[in-house]
Amino acid sequence: MELNKILCIDDDPDILAIVQVSLEALGGYALHTCLRGDEGIQIAEAWQPDLVLTDVMMPELDGIATFRLLRENQATARIPVAFMTACVEQSQQEQYRSLGAAGLIQKPFDPMLLPDEVLAVWRQLP
Repeated sequence: MELNKILCIDDDPDILAIVQVSLEALGGYALHTCLRGDEGIQIAEAWQPDLVLTDVMMPELDGIATFRLLRENQATARIPVAFMTACVEQSQQEQYRSLGAAGLIQKPFDPMLLPDEVLAVWRQLP
């Protein structure tokens, strides 16, 4: 399967703007963005993206809670989810992987390299 549709959830509008330019203009992907985990779950249900990128630290519904709710929802349970975070301690990476995350994208990221990083996450999926 080819990677075409990506949903990005992040509470920082500036990050979303950078991700949008990077993944649409440079990567050629169809992209939906949203500022909250609950909104992301609704979009994922309706739009069925190939991959979800979610920030870890967000108010109300953080990335891990969003990930768990996506997994519990039959309509979104099989969509791969990668975390975007500045917290990349080894123990945290292991925690994300043990949850079943598709990968990890470190913040701050280089917008010029983000499409390659996302594709690398996609290519290592089983």
